[in-house]
Amino acid sequence: MSKVSIKIVIAGRNYPLTINEGEEELVRKAVEDINTNVQKLQESYAVKDMQDLLAMTSLQLATRANSAPSDGKERVLKSDVLGALKSLSEGIEGE
Repeated sequence: MSKVSIKIVIAGRNYPLTINEGEEELVRKAVEDINTNVQKLQESYAVKDMQDLLAMTSLQLATRANSAPSDGKERVLKSDVLGALKSLSEGIEGE
C-alpha cells in the first residue's frame, strides 16, 4: 500500500504525518475528535496547560477504545489509535 503525506493540527500545533493511502479520512476524523475533546475539557475545567488537556484526552479516548467490543478489525483500530497517541505524546515531550 502506498503512503501519503498530510499535515494535521492538534491543539493548535502542526504535525506532518505519513499514512497509508486510504486512511486520511479516518485520521482526520480522529484529529477532529481529539480537538473537540480538548476544547470541551478546556471549557469545563480550569486547566490551561495543553499537555494536561492532551493527556486527559488521550486517557479518555484510549479508555473508550479499550471498552469497545472487540472483533479483529477493532483490535487493529485500537492498535492504530494507541500507536498514534504514543507518537503524539513523544512529539509533545520532545519539544
